[in-house]
Amino acid sequence: MNTVKIAQNARNAANKLQYVTTQEKSVALDKIKNILTDKKQDIFKANRQDKENAEKLVNAELLSVSLFKRLDLEKGDKFDTMLKGISDIDQLPDPTGQITYSSKLDEGLELYRVTCPVGVLLVIFEARPEVVVNISALAIKSGNSVILKGGKESAFSLNALSTAIRSALADTVIPSDAIQLVETREEIKSLLDLDEYIDLVIPRGSNSLVKYIQSNTRIPVLGHADGLCSVYVDKDADLDKAVRIVVDSKVNYPAACNSAETLLVNRSILSTHLIPIATALQNANVRLHLDSESLSHLPTPTTNSSLIQECVTEDFDTEFLDLDIAVKVVGNVEEAIQHINSHGSKHTDSIVTENDQVAKRFMQGVDAAGVYWNASTRFADGFRYGFGAEVGVSTNKTHARGPVGLEGLVIYKYKLCGNGHIVGEFGEGSGKKKYLHENVDGTCKTVL
Repeated sequence: MNTVKIAQNARNAANKLQYVTTQEKSVALDKIKNILTDKKQDIFKANRQDKENAEKLVNAELLSVSLFKRLDLEKGDKFDTMLKGISDIDQLPDPTGQITYSSKLDEGLELYRVTCPVGVLLVIFEARPEVVVNISALAIKSGNSVILKGGKESAFSLNALSTAIRSALADTVIPSDAIQLVETREEIKSLLDLDEYIDLVIPRGSNSLVKYIQSNTRIPVLGHADGLCSVYVDKDADLDKAVRIVVDSKVNYPAACNSAETLLVNRSILSTHLIPIATALQNANVRLHLDSESLSHLPTPTTNSSLIQECVTEDFDTEFLDLDIAVKVVGNVEEAIQHINSHGSKHTDSIVTENDQVAKRFMQGVDAAGVYWNASTRFADGFRYGFGAEVGVSTNKTHARGPVGLEGLVIYKYKLCGNGHIVGEFGEGSGKKKYLHENVDGTCKTVL
């Protein structure tokens, strides 16, 4: 099928989704969850094919280890978590049809601002096949259709998942074309030109992927190009908290965009905090890229000298996505803020301190979608925020920022209900009406 037809089908599906009720959405999500449960072993079989092929690419150094790690659907409770995400999304309030503003302009003339779906989404991602399920559920709940493009390394898994989802929708009022999968870069290149059909592009992946999308389309793009997250350990930091937070931020899932890539340490606590933190990181096999001042405060030999090296300037602009972290000494919270705003990616940054005023200064001054106090950067996630799942993380300063869940997938329209009203009746002259701008009495709500 050519890309124009795919986009047209998505637009037709989006138009039909405007009329789907909350209950009908719930029925569809429940059917998707059930069929994915029934097809679990088939999906795992497809996923094993992808992993076998991807392992060869890793050995040939054609695929990064971090992308390979994101591919596995059988690891731990990932599949069950994916299914739970569908149920969580189903339980969330329907984000469409919500009145966010109302005003009586005149007797019988009422204005409402009401949330509505964005329309057609194009979501492009790498490696993680469960994204198909997460985004499909979010799209259905928010009343959007979606065209999905995953990485070629997860092709078998993506096909198994999307086929199951589309078959589930066949028994509902939601068109199967509300969820479509494309497979080639050529298709994406063509789709990026179809701004008459596609309303929003959401790229999830590498810096190069996101920047390519941003540079090659007129369609609005929601996303982030990097996950350069930092943890600042302040002079009033509790040592135990600092060790826990720094290690978790880096080690819990190094390949994630919300893992810490930079550690900033206040100069006044180098003698008390740096060695315990560095030792804990080294015990977790993290390689430390230290500036000269922090390096000079570590004993020689260190616990594992192979995991110690002097940093280069580029390290503070590098998204390692691995067991590596850049370390820099700063004099105070202002220097930490300045460094983060100069080198960070506006994703998520954390401060460890017992001084609430310093924490407030940090959280006000750091220009990021997420600013945390005494908490790991790894909490930057739609599921953990209670969104059920996320369609991505946005560092944009538009209608959606941070982990984007249902609320980020709706916009609004203004609905005006009158009774033969015309603008010519209103004005400043004699005999003209004045606008009331009062609270509405709700006579128009039956059509909202």
